[in-house]
Amino acid sequence: MPTIARPSGRALDESRPVSLEIGFARHAEGSVLIKVGGTEVLCAASVETRVPPFLRGQGQGWITAEYGMLPRATHTRGNREAAKGKQSGRTQEIQRLIGRALRACVDLKALGEMTITLDCDVLNADGGTRCAAITGAWVALAIALEKQIKAGVLKKSPLRAQVAAVSCGLTKAGAVLDLDYVEDSAAQADTNFVLTSEGGIVEIQGTAEDAPFSEEQFNELLRLAKLGTARLFEAQRLALASVA
Repeated sequence: MPTIARPSGRALDESRPVSLEIGFARHAEGSVLIKVGGTEVLCAASVETRVPPFLRGQGQGWITAEYGMLPRATHTRGNREAAKGKQSGRTQEIQRLIGRALRACVDLKALGEMTITLDCDVLNADGGTRCAAITGAWVALAIALEKQIKAGVLKKSPLRAQVAAVSCGLTKAGAVLDLDYVEDSAAQADTNFVLTSEGGIVEIQGTAEDAPFSEEQFNELLRLAKLGTARLFEAQRLALASVA
């Protein structure tokens, strides 16, 4: 047992409360407001009957994402990136991660010449914003695809897998699941796991902030991630069942 408790008082393998509010952006083909503890991200899926120039005439679709934070999503105000005239490296890295995660779960050939953009806007940030964005964006994508089936645009869903993401880290309390900001900012190692409900690995991001961590520690982080994403998969299924 650890001698140091987590700042939140949670058990080492305890996730933050999760909720998914369907249809928050009522004009989007699919949307969800995902809340993971104090982190809140609005994910909206927009469908367009065109593809990027590099895919024209190839008979396949495209899934992409954009990510951003409201100026007061954090403790102090951040300037709007539009005012700076360019996106930060962090923003570009995160939205590419979200896009990769979602493309990995879709048969792009079965999608046809269609582009679905997932806009992920952070309303409140308390750690794990990219993981919440991926988890919520998958639900928004699933809803948008179901609408295309009902409209007769698609014969069946091109979704190949259910995807969710969670952070894990090494802290003074030990290996922990689902870091909030206080833990994340002081973690000795920080990892993000993007996994499928069938046990597949889509992407793993991991950084040692203090000293290199061992394979044994990594395996413990992976075990926690599987536990955390299992809870997220259930939350996703329940959210989708509410609009079935």
